Amino acid sequence: MKVAFVTDSGTGKSIHEYAEQGIISLPLQISVDDKTYQDMETLNRNDCIRLMKEEKVLTTSQPSAGIIEECFESLKNQGVELIIAVPICNGLSGTISTMTAIANSLDIKIICIDTYVTAVVQDYLITNIKKWYDEGKSHLEIQILVEKIINSTNTLLIPETLDQFIRGGRMTPLAAKLGQLLKIIPVLQINKKTAGKVDTLTKVRTFRKALSTAVDEIAKDNPDENTLITIAHVANISEAMNLYHTMTERFPEATIQVIELPNAIAVHTGVGCIAIQYFQTC
Repeated sequence: MKVAFVTDSGTGKSIHEYAEQGIISLPLQISVDDKTYQDMETLNRNDCIRLMKEEKVLTTSQPSAGIIEECFESLKNQGVELIIAVPICNGLSGTISTMTAIANSLDIKIICIDTYVTAVVQDYLITNIKKWYDEGKSHLEIQILVEKIINSTNTLLIPETLDQFIRGGRMTPLAAKLGQLLKIIPVLQINKKTAGKVDTLTKVRTFRKALSTAVDEIAKDNPDENTLITIAHVANISEAMNLYHTMTERFPEATIQVIELPNAIAVHTGVGCIAIQYFQTC
């Protein structure tokens, strides 16, 4: 059976980067000032950060239905019988539903995996699912590995300010003003328990306290030599590196890396945000 592997730019990677691995990536869309850009294709990270610093209102949406349909139709014409897709999660986007509907309309089988988040774990899964499939692992073996990874995944988001939430309409001006006056910083989480939706874990009085709280939360899951911890930042490398040094001392057995937060999440959390995503690798 000929199989194709599909993801989207929620991973923070471009079409070209995945093409080299034999994986298809479809760009999410980012809109600003009545213009719509293809994430990581016609809008890169630097331009995205520049627009946020200019206090523009940016919104995100799933890959266009036309692009998905064109892609799937092309795959069918190439003899592909099964599409294995790892898109941005259902709680953040309608991409899974759209991909499923289009595949069904074209009479091509599709398996969409909901990671209940996006970013690094999405990239890890699509890359390794293809590797495991190429190695000859059975569907059941792959399913067990995928479920183990997803069940172990947690993502914590710490916005440095509430400005982007206000501009995006996710917080009322009054609530935001109170938050700013009281210097309240939320520690947000997204995982399988939250059904892939952003939820508030707790609220603290300073950004540094929020970072410390996040580290304590990670410690509850006892990171070991199989744990991959990613610190992702939005134009805040100094805080990210400070956190990196703290975490390498706190969790010496874990693998820890620092990256830039993918655009699809960054436009909602704003400049200065620190995100931490961790899971058990296989």
